Amino acid sequence: MNRHSGNNTSRYSRHAVTAPSRWIQRHLTAIPRGSHVLDLACGSGRHLRLLRDSGYTACGVDRDTSAAGELASPGVIELLQYDLERDRWPFGSAEYAAIIVCNYLHRPLFPCIADTLQPGGVLLYETFAVGNEQYGRPRNPDFLLRPGELRAVFGHFIVLNFEELTEHGDTPAVRQRIAVRKPVV
Repeated sequence: MNRHSGNNTSRYSRHAVTAPSRWIQRHLTAIPRGSHVLDLACGSGRHLRLLRDSGYTACGVDRDTSAAGELASPGVIELLQYDLERDRWPFGSAEYAAIIVCNYLHRPLFPCIADTLQPGGVLLYETFAVGNEQYGRPRNPDFLLRPGELRAVFGHFIVLNFEELTEHGDTPAVRQRIAVRKPVV
């Protein structure tokens, strides 16, 4: 199988991001240690590194995994090179204890993400939102969340935390973030 993932917002990075997201770090404790985590659009592997160092196993997916290649380690970090925007969802009936999505948006994947998260599992999602176009890329509305969109899409899960805000500083941006737990049926 051809494994390759599209990362439509990574091409908009103003500079390489190497530090893990503070949002992901803050909510990592919601994921039981030792769990298997899926990192969609993993880029350079900043969250894979955090997961590995925090006692998790992970699968990182991106259309180009070369930047995270040194992290691959049997039984700890698996890398899948896959185009999520062109190919079929590669995970079938697999379920993960947690899914991380950061700086990536492809709306057709929302149902796949929800289905791949095991009952009781945690989704940590953070990306750019409408209004970011005034600060830089991405500017394309296809890559910007609408107001309250993550809450609307994943609101049937248990919402642990939600933020919609403008970040000021060296690289201002408009972002939306959500941490949810899939109900146990």
